[in-house]
Amino acid sequence: MSAIPKPAGEASPAEAVERLRSSICEVIRGKRDVVDLALTAVLAGGHLLLQDVPGVGKTTMAAALAASVGGTFSRIQFTSDLLPGDITGVSVLDRDSGAFEWRPGPLFANVVLADEINRTTPRTQSALFEAMSEGQVTCDGETRALPKPFLVVATQNPFDFHGTFHLPDSQLDRFLMRLHVGYPDREAEREVLRAGGMNRKVAQSVLSLAEVAALMRAAASTSVPGEVEEYLLDLVQHTRTDARLLRGVSTRGAQALYSAIKAYALVNGRNFVIPEDVRDLACPVLAHRVLPRSGGASGGDGGAVAIRGILDELPAPQ
Repeated sequence: MSAIPKPAGEASPAEAVERLRSSICEVIRGKRDVVDLALTAVLAGGHLLLQDVPGVGKTTMAAALAASVGGTFSRIQFTSDLLPGDITGVSVLDRDSGAFEWRPGPLFANVVLADEINRTTPRTQSALFEAMSEGQVTCDGETRALPKPFLVVATQNPFDFHGTFHLPDSQLDRFLMRLHVGYPDREAEREVLRAGGMNRKVAQSVLSLAEVAALMRAAASTSVPGEVEEYLLDLVQHTRTDARLLRGVSTRGAQALYSAIKAYALVNGRNFVIPEDVRDLACPVLAHRVLPRSGGASGGDGGAVAIRGILDELPAPQ
């Protein structure tokens, strides 16, 4: 393993990542693999979709991410009556001056938890879509930039569809990863019970936003060997011809995986990518971007099954 260069007088990227990981793992017990994937999304500048049942720590993880990077955090509870202005902000008339005053909405935060994103109407989802795609919102004909870094952590329950609105594929495609937090193991759950619940501990700020931006730049400069690029491209091409899939991975999806594996290498203390990084991230990054012939729509598990099958058949570089 090659060491990541350490600037004089500063913590190395590996040390900074470990501080972030330790801070979040103090709150989210027994889920280091999920925490590493969440950190990968942050350092790759992407958004997260947490698809799981209530009560497994999705909200806690989003709050811990925001606290650890020293950023601002807001939570939006999506409902069917939520309007675009409720999340983007509105212009309010100031009676004293007679002028309109802009009041930013909850999207103006570094980490935004979009709780139960599929319970709001397509009109409000479209406002979130612009924020995720462009890092900006448009209100009253004026475009306003969102803070950087900007991360949306959205949640949805995969088993409850009463009163929900299907997320369009174009919006799913804007999520870098779709993750399942899952239940904790027995000992981790014992620690949570003894501590009085997941919300009793609060993550501490361990990095500034400037340090996080430096980590993002380090992730972007991670080396990808030519044979790993070929492996990634082979995987993408196979999704477009595989009989198990009606629709394969787009070029945007390939770019998402390329960015993610570079950040994942940094999270794992390397300044170069290895084939295992592609294998580890293929399902979290690509499964929600393909359309399987069986196993549900693009939000189901059929895509992950097909991608795992392709990986088993595709020879990895040595």
